[in-house]
Amino acid sequence: MNSFINILLLVVTIPTLFFSVFVGFDLPVEILHTTAGQLPYKFIFFLSLGMLLLIISVRRSIRRWMGIRMVNQTTRFKWTGQISKKRKQRVIVYTILESLIMFMLGIGYISLTKEAWFPASVMMFFGFESIIFLLVNSKNRFRVGLSSKAILTADREVILLYLEGLRKVSISQQSVYFDYIEELQLSFPTDCIEDSEKNDFFEQLKKSVNRDKVLFRVMD
Repeated sequence: MNSFINILLLVVTIPTLFFSVFVGFDLPVEILHTTAGQLPYKFIFFLSLGMLLLIISVRRSIRRWMGIRMVNQTTRFKWTGQISKKRKQRVIVYTILESLIMFMLGIGYISLTKEAWFPASVMMFFGFESIIFLLVNSKNRFRVGLSSKAILTADREVILLYLEGLRKVSISQQSVYFDYIEELQLSFPTDCIEDSEKNDFFEQLKKSVNRDKVLFRVMD
């Protein structure tokens, strides 16, 4: 889910950056026989791009915080544990890089043209919000939980996999693949779980599904 949201952010940030360059350097817009600095609806365009960035970022932020809140209600799960140390390190590095990029984009927008203040403010605010999210949760609140109905992983991204409709579980060294009815396949990264806890997790997973309907297969 986080990858999809990042793609959406990229789709919006690139035209915002290009438009900031055009307006900031007052480059010609040949098709309209004018320059970018003279365009009549610059504010509306920047406002629209900023609103898109705001909506995407708010949705991602809410999903992150709600995922953390849910996975830390440990009594709701048959099995629960903190994410592995390797994954936690990667989450911390990626979140810091993500925040720095958002700060740099925000500073870049406003440096190019002050008219881009709204999208710049959105980027810098959520860059700061990501750092707060990391500081609050990275110590012991990034977790994996398995209930009778679903698997939930919450760190910088939220992974939710329902057990209903499962027909096959394929376990490999890197991922667990869940095949559902109607040819749907979803994956779950095994590096979320410490090696010492994987056997217990998979045993609990097997107990949580109907073994007469769900095939477990270990892949090479």
